[in-house]
Amino acid sequence: MAEDRTQGFFHQYANDFNAIYSNRSSVVNGAVNSIFRKSMKLRFLKSIEGCDPIQGKSVLDVGCGPGHYSITLAKRGAARVVGLDFAEGMLEIASTHAKEAGVGSQCKFQTGDFLTYQAEPFDYVLAMGFMDYMADPKAVISKVLSLTTSKAFFSFPTAGGLLAWQRQVRYRKRCDLFLYTQRQLEDLFAGFPRARVTIEPIARDFFVTADVRPSR
Repeated sequence: MAEDRTQGFFHQYANDFNAIYSNRSSVVNGAVNSIFRKSMKLRFLKSIEGCDPIQGKSVLDVGCGPGHYSITLAKRGAARVVGLDFAEGMLEIASTHAKEAGVGSQCKFQTGDFLTYQAEPFDYVLAMGFMDYMADPKAVISKVLSLTTSKAFFSFPTAGGLLAWQRQVRYRKRCDLFLYTQRQLEDLFAGFPRARVTIEPIARDFFVTADVRPSR
């Protein structure tokens, strides 16, 4: 199954993925990351800035990976952060980092399928680097918005161009990859009138902010 391929890839890729955010990465990796991972840095900064105010708030980090978003928000004052991922290798790294950062009591990392995940709503929900691998984006968006009381943040990889082609080639034997145009995203989110949506191109991604209006 496509989900099994993706899960297996990210379990094995956990340490390399974590190194992208780490100061311990090599000079060569650092140079490559500065060119090809610019969008990762931008979406990280925009997500952290978007979760303001954060003091005392709750956050769900979908596809949390090694926990960098979760831990940063906990250190900034989030009362409760849940990181959900299907790759156990990522979660092991995340738990270790949270304890080292002194926010182990605020962060909970768990394995699971997001579409079957059951929980009370959160103030903020993040889905960074997650939609790239989801075959049914509409179902994921619906689930995210149902769990959000304030704002949700998504990243979507852009279709077209050299970087998109290069990434498709690299991932062909790793896991399924889904790329988007702005028009496709506009059509996707048009089905969710309860959310006021902003779509912003950042490097090789689209950064989407969904401001969720209370249900009447």
